[in-house]
Amino acid sequence: MSHARRQALIVRDGREGDSSALTTNLFRPFLVRHGFEVLVEDCLEVYEDEKLLAQTDLVVQCWQAGDITPGESASLRAAVQGGTGLVGWHSGLVDAFPEDFDYQLLVGGRFRLDPSGGGRHRVRLAAERADHPVVTGLCDFDTDVERYWPLHDPLIDVLATITFDGDDSRPGASTVPAVWTRTWGRGRVFASTLRCRPNGTGMTHERALMERGLLWASR
Repeated sequence: MSHARRQALIVRDGREGDSSALTTNLFRPFLVRHGFEVLVEDCLEVYEDEKLLAQTDLVVQCWQAGDITPGESASLRAAVQGGTGLVGWHSGLVDAFPEDFDYQLLVGGRFRLDPSGGGRHRVRLAAERADHPVVTGLCDFDTDVERYWPLHDPLIDVLATITFDGDDSRPGASTVPAVWTRTWGRGRVFASTLRCRPNGTGMTHERALMERGLLWASR
């Protein structure tokens, strides 16, 4: 007996060739291999298509410019509440729509500042969540992607963290979430503050986490 394929919706700003297109294109073949029909939209108005969102198992968002309307935001939240998964990374999800508090609560956090000045740093997986399907079998790793300090909901499920050293303002080191999940009604949200580079080669740790997050969050 045949089974209906799952539906994934990629929502990204810009045109083919820009960073949002290039990074989301990294994951399109992966989604197809795992049985998804993939629809790509470059406008936020798609979030007001309640029928489409109700039929969508996974929304992959990479939106780094512009504002979301109250209607678009409410429709997206309602879709996730009903079971549609939401996934994104870096500024395309965690720093999108900074004026919309309800959206930030859905995602579970937002970028606040980058006090690190760059440089190579360690991403540590949460030992107490080692059995979570997104991180099971993986290990801590080093990366040179930017570090961001997110303000976050204490109810998120933190899967990985990064640490900022103390400085003249903060006398001690501070550990903050880098990768997390949350449930929202019947839906699941996966968020990563780590950037996925479109010109990367091979299976990076960041990409492995994203691919697992895609599957975990989908209905």
